[in-house]
Amino acid sequence: MALRPDTPDRTAHLLRSTAALAAGAFILAVTSMNAIAAPPQVIATEQHRIAVTTAVGGLDSPWSLAFLPDGRWLVTEKPGRLRVVEFGPDGAARLVAAPVAGLPPVRASGQGGLLDVTPHPGFAQNRLIYWSYSAGGGDIGTEVARGELKGGAGEAYRLEKVEVIFRQQPKVSGGRHFGSRLVWDRSGNLFVTLGDRGDQDQAQNTANHLGTVVRITDAGKVPADNPFARGTDAAGRPVLPEIYSFGNRNVQGATLNPATGELWAHEHGPQGGDEVNIIRAGRNYGWPVITYGVNYGIGTKIGEGTAKPGMEQPLWRWVPSIAPSGMSFYAGSRFPGWKGSLFVGALKDMSLVRLTLEGNSVVREERIRGLGRLRDVREGPDGNLYVVSESEGAILRLEPAR
Repeated sequence: MALRPDTPDRTAHLLRSTAALAAGAFILAVTSMNAIAAPPQVIATEQHRIAVTTAVGGLDSPWSLAFLPDGRWLVTEKPGRLRVVEFGPDGAARLVAAPVAGLPPVRASGQGGLLDVTPHPGFAQNRLIYWSYSAGGGDIGTEVARGELKGGAGEAYRLEKVEVIFRQQPKVSGGRHFGSRLVWDRSGNLFVTLGDRGDQDQAQNTANHLGTVVRITDAGKVPADNPFARGTDAAGRPVLPEIYSFGNRNVQGATLNPATGELWAHEHGPQGGDEVNIIRAGRNYGWPVITYGVNYGIGTKIGEGTAKPGMEQPLWRWVPSIAPSGMSFYAGSRFPGWKGSLFVGALKDMSLVRLTLEGNSVVREERIRGLGRLRDVREGPDGNLYVVSESEGAILRLEPAR
């Protein structure tokens, strides 16, 4: 999909003669006019015809998008840069050239780097933003930090009063399965999704954070109503008190259901077996004891099968894998036929997946193609849908076609 037209380099032609200079100038002018006036890509979906435009381009491995209440956007780039998007009087987006200063060191390794970002629910008053990232010297792990966003109106953007509020324990070697989505619940507590870091057997070990979803306060403390707040389970076995669920392989998409307030999430399976789940307090999601995926390359069974008492079944699954990343319910009014749908980005499948729900059941799936390798999906304050296209290096806007 050519959403970023390239202007041909005509420098050599311009040097040949005055006539060539005039011809080249004319062609460049036409090319520029076409680039400005080029119509958006239009895609026909089951419910709507959508117009796709590049809202922001020129990004390097973009991972997450967040909307600030004052109208600005935040975008993370996996190599370790936090970017700000501003808007001019004409409403056009502008990517601020200089990244936000003041982030702690980010270890961009494999799937790790600067990952999710979200403003505090009270950002308008406290200016706090939160971000997840991989960090460490030898061994490496997921961390969450917060800081006050300063700058704008001609002043360079920076973070002040930065503090790390969560560190995944233990740090381990390797560059896989960092999870890292951040979602606020209705009580103002923060869900942090984590991966098993490639050590699948640790996802059933509740004495560490690997393969879990944790829930912390905005200051990184343990909420009193966490399921294991006392540090043990019902049988008296040790559980880290911030753990909310376990048996999760690698959760790279999570969002609150606006109708129920529950946390919905998806996770990568191995070779097949990607899942959509409702993450509930204290539940065991089975990895690696049960899974619908198989061992890479050889296709052999993992664990004990696909079901076991005491372990949760997914609401939806993908076999073969689509490599899901990013997740958002649509609650706006611009796409009436999408209201209540759950959207999931796909990396391997290079599609935007729309799941139609009846209550907590998925009853239909639609795949929207032509957007590239998608890392994140968000409903914007304007009621449009925005996707972070890793392959395009861009944030794409999806709006109703005229």
